This record gives sequence, structure tokens and C-alpha cells, in this order.
Amino acid sequence: MQVPFLSLKDVTEKYKDEIHEAALRVIDSGWYLQGEENKRFEADYAKYIGTKYCVGCANGLDALVWIFRAYIELGVMKPGDEVIVPANTYIATILAITENGLIPVLVEPNINTLQIDDSLIEARITSKTKAITIVHLYGQCAYTDKIGKLCKKHNLKLIEDNAQAHGCMFNGTKTGALGDASGHSFYPGKNLGALGDAGAVTTNDEVLAKAIRSLANYGSQRKYVFQYCGRNSRLDEMQAAILDVKLKHLDEDVALRKAVAKKYIDGIKNPKIILPKVADWDQHVFHIFPILCEQRDELQKYLESKGIGTNIHYPIPPHKQECYKEWNNMSLPVTEKIHAQELSFPMSPCLTDEQVEYVMGVVNKW
Repeated sequence: MQVPFLSLKDVTEKYKDEIHEAALRVIDSGWYLQGEENKRFEADYAKYIGTKYCVGCANGLDALVWIFRAYIELGVMKPGDEVIVPANTYIATILAITENGLIPVLVEPNINTLQIDDSLIEARITSKTKAITIVHLYGQCAYTDKIGKLCKKHNLKLIEDNAQAHGCMFNGTKTGALGDASGHSFYPGKNLGALGDAGAVTTNDEVLAKAIRSLANYGSQRKYVFQYCGRNSRLDEMQAAILDVKLKHLDEDVALRKAVAKKYIDGIKNPKIILPKVADWDQHVFHIFPILCEQRDELQKYLESKGIGTNIHYPIPPHKQECYKEWNNMSLPVTEKIHAQELSFPMSPCLTDEQVEYVMGVVNKW
């Protein structure tokens, strides 16, 4: 049996007729940028997340870049200010900070949740700290009441990287609506994925939303009038239309992901493998099913030999990347352990019961 890590073809096939209809509607409209499809998706996604505003943009990295850039343009932050961020995040979160001349302050994750360790944050706050960025990594909610209280206590902005957690919740509130602003990626492999690059920012701050919309449109709020030195980072009509189709099915797809995850957690019995710990099933949407294993590379090769696709999220931590060579001598043992041991098992709303059973059987025999 072959079990792909993720088949985007199968994911798209589920809603093929609706997607075709949406694509034809865009083609026939003759309007391909900043039109009715964008307005519809932004309104629907803002309603889904639970915020007043949603601003579409070109991709998830840009969504985060524009949040920090807008805060700088509005005088809330300035280059040289510090932003606390989890050390084990995907590099895009950190790129958005450094691109704006801000200083990332890397905080270790909790080994049990793989999310930023809220007990370590306050010790890293200085007079230069202006924000805490949480990343709902792998689809698990990173927010805690303690983080919210720290932001209020120290007057810090709370920025969410919600690229991997569409549909995730914390005490009845969607991730993406927990902080001051949130960046979302709709990369094709995400729980809510476009058929290309796409992203968005959600916020309840009208002034921030207007600044972000302007920055992503060359810095212009009115045609040929430029308030900021912006860039072209717009969500196109085709992707907006496709996303709006898939948004209607997001909760159904998340439920299917959780069902796969529950089977894995209940059925995998191998002492060499550490499975995800789920305290609250509302707080995980399993964009990724990450396990830890000391013999990660051996396990990956074994699974590949049995026709099971896997992935590593991520093999090299940000502080060991060449682009941040000034950090290469930094010691972050928990982060380094995760990056050395993490392996992602097949996860998709399209996995069959037979495929899941096969994966579990193969893993348990290793």
C-alpha cells in the first residue's frame, strides 16, 4: 500500500466541481484583482475567525511582514525594538521580524506541547520589547492565559502566526482572533489552502487594517496617491474565489484530521515514538501530526521503504541557518532536540481508514 504524506490532488478533488464553478465565474467576470471575490472572501473569513477586518495579501510571510511594518508606520514600533518569538518556529515568522529591522528574541518551546514556553517569556522582556509573537505550530494553539496577562502587564502587542492553525480554538475563540493582529498563510498544503500562494491578516484594529491594505497595494489607499513606500502584495481574485469555496468545508476537513489524529494516538504503541499530547481537542487542528523519535532518520527510511510518506518540520532550526549566522553559536537545547527528532506522519482529510490502519501497523512493527 502507498500512503502519501499529503496528496493535494485528492484534497482538491473533493471540491472539484465547486472550484471549477468558482474559477469560471472569475474568468467570465473579466475582473482579476481587488474585485468582488476578494470582498466576499475577506468578509467570510473575518466572520469565520471572529474579527472585524480581514485583509488579503500575496502570501503568509507578507501577512506577517505587513503587520510589523504597519506598526512601525503608525509609530507603535521602530527598528531596533524587540519581538519575542518561539525559537522552533518556521523561519518565515522570524524573517518578518528581521525584514522590518526589529530584533527577534528567541524563546525555547515546551517539549510537551512544542509551543512557546510561557514560563520563560517574562524573563526575556526588556524596555525594548514591543510584542510577543506566538506561532500555532503544527495546528496547536500556542496561546495561554499567562501570555495574555503578560501582554497586558507589559503593554505588549500580541501577534499570532496562524499559518498552520485555521479552525483552531481557545475557549470558544478562534486562533487569529486572540491577539492584536494575526498573519494567515493559504499555501496549498495548509488546512485552508489555495491553488497557489495566498495570505491574509485578521484584526479588530481598523487603523491597522487600513495601513496594511495600503502597504500591500504599493502604499496607496487612493489610486496614484502613495502614503507609504509599499509593495505589490495582493490576493488575486482566482485564489480568493477558490478559498471561499474551501472555507465552507474547513470545519468538516478539520474534523476529519482530528479523527485521523485520534486513531494514531490511540493505535500507535511503540515505546520509541513520542506522540502528540492533546489536553483539549478544540486546541489542535492537526495541520501536521508531529512525533518525536531519537532514531528519526532510521524511522523515516523504514517508513519510506514501506510506501509511507513523511516529512520533517523542520530539519534545521532558525538559529542554525546560514542566513542568521550571527546566532549559529547560540545554544537552545529544547529547540535543537525537537528539530533533530521531529517527524511528520501522513495527515490529510482524504486519508482512508485502510491507509491509517496500515500506517499504524507498520509503525508498531518497527
